[in-house]
Amino acid sequence: MNGEQARWLVGPQAAEALVASTAEGDPASLAAAERMRRVLPPDRAALVLAQEALRRRAATKFGPLATALFFTADGLEQATRPRVAAWRAQRFVAAGVRRVIDLGCGLGADALALLAAGLQVVAVEADEATAVLARANLGIDVVVGDAVELLDDLAGPDAAVFCDPARRTSSGRSWRLEDLRPPWSFVEHLLATRVCCIKLGPGLPLKHVPNTVAATWVSDAGDLVELSLWNRLWTPGREAVLLPGGNVLGDGGRQQPPDPAAPRVGDVLYEPDPAVIRAGLVDRLAGRLKARRVHADIAYLVAAEPRDTPFATAFEVLQVLDAGERTLKGWVREQRVGTLEIKKRGVDIDPAALRRRLKPAGPNSATLLLTPTPDGARALVVRRL
Repeated sequence: MNGEQARWLVGPQAAEALVASTAEGDPASLAAAERMRRVLPPDRAALVLAQEALRRRAATKFGPLATALFFTADGLEQATRPRVAAWRAQRFVAAGVRRVIDLGCGLGADALALLAAGLQVVAVEADEATAVLARANLGIDVVVGDAVELLDDLAGPDAAVFCDPARRTSSGRSWRLEDLRPPWSFVEHLLATRVCCIKLGPGLPLKHVPNTVAATWVSDAGDLVELSLWNRLWTPGREAVLLPGGNVLGDGGRQQPPDPAAPRVGDVLYEPDPAVIRAGLVDRLAGRLKARRVHADIAYLVAAEPRDTPFATAFEVLQVLDAGERTLKGWVREQRVGTLEIKKRGVDIDPAALRRRLKPAGPNSATLLLTPTPDGARALVVRRL
């Protein structure tokens, strides 16, 4: 989509066709295309139907709001979930920020939350067509240009900067630092010179996270969604934030973890939230839960008694089995297990392939958790608490 097409799509000439497209059972079908081409040229009919398809996809992330927004495929993929964007906006507000420069605003998902929180927002987007869509989504002007070149002109001393570098190449999504746009060198410049928040992919290795920032791994309803780096107004350290509850687990000083313990029948096994794992806070959580790891390199924790926590899923250990496939196949057959969930860490298996080989059949259901332990690889029969 180019700038001219985007301006037509958000303008009054496309409005009636966009409404009509909502009645299509499948906007990607040939029949839908034929109907739309009766009233529009082929290229504009394709734009309208593609937009309707994107809005339907976006409903899983944006809910009912999706029907009022404009999307591109890449922009939708990178757009922040509304709940996460709202959390970020409130964090700016709580720190006393009043004005935010959104460098590389994309479709405007974060800027929408910033505006809703009462912040002044200057939105910048390098791609002309995306900027047109963002302007329609936000109801404010969007500056079209390069974030690196425009920074000094737009960001005065009273403004904070939010930057969500694009993480795509011609081959698709990328997690490599060298593929970020604006580049990593610009991110480092922002962190050194401006009050800012940088949104990054949650898989960024810890070795690349500066120790001078508040590094926050965020999960939303159990999905690990981002790492954000906050400087100056926020205390340096690592933390995991779990939404929607807003629970925060910080590093709070490093402790020497106890030796790993092999799970026993009746023990409680904890599977930490992925934000806790990526933030390197498993041992911190273990201290809170009076628990130990099942293995020095594995993020499962085991304890004798259950403790309430939002930072992990708890299971009761019902049986401890040898992890050999022959043993497991016999157990599945004897227990008449037809619905089998397999979870694993630190063992080289494909859970879906193993499930097929175990041939579950019968009226019962079970959860197997495969992990290394001090006693060797074990399959734990567990139930959620």
